[in-house]
Amino acid sequence: MAGEPQDDCLFCKIVEGHVPATIVRETETTVAFRDINPQAPTHVLVIPKAHYKDAAALAAAEPALAADVLREAGAVADDEKLESHRVVFNTGAGAGQTVWHAHAHVLGGRGMQWPPG
Repeated sequence: MAGEPQDDCLFCKIVEGHVPATIVRETETTVAFRDINPQAPTHVLVIPKAHYKDAAALAAAEPALAADVLREAGAVADDEKLESHRVVFNTGAGAGQTVWHAHAHVLGGRGMQWPPG
């Protein structure tokens, strides 16, 4: 069921404390942790504690929780003292999503090229 922890979800296991992660921020509704395969000097994932398969499903079901994720992405950038940063939501395998739990990538600490893909 949407919003409920999934036994086979890596990010749900991180939320539950069953898989270790380098957590940089945590709120009542979100967890932010360092990506294990960073694509920039700063690469932090911000996830909702509730399970939704992607950003679109999260926004449709719980817009306030989607806003929490975005708010925390900004707080991570502030904490990391990033002058500029990029927030990315990959939705679907063709866009590079590999974990089916909504998450935002906060990337910074180097110049970002455009277009990104």
